[in-house]
Amino acid sequence: MNKAKLPVNETSDESAKESSNEPAGASSNVSFNYRTRIVSALSEIGQVQWDALVQTQDEANPFLSFAFLNALHESGCASGKSGWQPQFLTLWRSASDKTEGELVAALPLYVKSHSYGEYVFDWAWADAYERNGLQYYPKLLSAIPFTPVTGSRLLARDAEATTALIAALTTVQESNHFSSTHILYPPPEQAETLQKAGFILRTGVQFHWLNAEYKDFDSFLETLERKKRKNIRAERRKVHEAGVTFRHVSGHDASQDDWTFFKRCYDHTYADHRSTPYLNLDFFLRIGATMPQNILLIIAEQDGQMIASSLLIHDEQTVYGRYWGAQKHVDCLHFETAYYQPLEFCIANKMACFEGGAQGEHKMARGFLPQKTWSAHWLAHAAFSDAIEEFLKRESGGIESYMDELNERNPFKL
Repeated sequence: MNKAKLPVNETSDESAKESSNEPAGASSNVSFNYRTRIVSALSEIGQVQWDALVQTQDEANPFLSFAFLNALHESGCASGKSGWQPQFLTLWRSASDKTEGELVAALPLYVKSHSYGEYVFDWAWADAYERNGLQYYPKLLSAIPFTPVTGSRLLARDAEATTALIAALTTVQESNHFSSTHILYPPPEQAETLQKAGFILRTGVQFHWLNAEYKDFDSFLETLERKKRKNIRAERRKVHEAGVTFRHVSGHDASQDDWTFFKRCYDHTYADHRSTPYLNLDFFLRIGATMPQNILLIIAEQDGQMIASSLLIHDEQTVYGRYWGAQKHVDCLHFETAYYQPLEFCIANKMACFEGGAQGEHKMARGFLPQKTWSAHWLAHAAFSDAIEEFLKRESGGIESYMDELNERNPFKL
């Protein structure tokens, strides 16, 4: 049987490769009539087919859209040169021998030569492999590059297609020389499915703000403990007294000058942390042009000059805080631009949730609550798999204790 092959150390010249109709590892009680293709360019699938599949998912979000992923690839931000080689695993139901057929399942998949831009940290695992004379890279990664947002990873039209997709992934894992496969930020039910398929689960914590149908920002503040309410009002007052005003610019209205200024702010944040930015101006201009309905730029101005900006991605129910940066220091400007202005947007537009990004325990003082996140991991080396499983069991216990501690510090009135 021909098996789907992924390039290990170099980019394939072919955009897609096909395997047999029945993925290895499939149950003998289930008959699959799918073709498996490894796709290195979303243009090989097309926006209509890709977005139609995404829209069937309960846990879909704008980051899974063709527009967002294709912008990452075509801009070079997530490409072979950047160590993110797209190798999407796809399953097709053929209408006939002469037609492509229907895309029934897909797994966003990358061959990674490093662990940057993932937000689920496995650097210690890579170091352990190296100390023992083993190669950790390349590895397989299913994730949205540079985006720690939970969403469907096993994109499938039904349970049978999900089973076939996991079986195809098993074939890919076992027929190549990858150290491991990592699936980041799946929803809980998909994490459970992957665990049943032999993956080890890992948990983490993020902080999300939930809209209790607040009529305005003050009604939200009234639900917080007095000290926290007082501190937020003081932080907002400092920004107001500095003469800073804000513009909310939709993706439809954002100009190239707005995007160029935002990129300067974004770069400045990375420079402050002495790191290299992952995303380029081409990427931002592409999403601005192809998914403007999902974009909001918040631009801070002082004395007629733009001084700071944040980028939000949103759908009808959820706002995702992505990036922020400033060209000059104003006390508490970060909190106003990256948190309070987005919260006002959520309340005004009746958005259910604001996900402020990875980590950030300080967000609890501003009305955010801890939420558990998941990742799933498969390691080819049996001894390392056992050792990491034991480590993750201990780590999981620590996460549970941490969640209990955080919940005891609930910022809202009891």
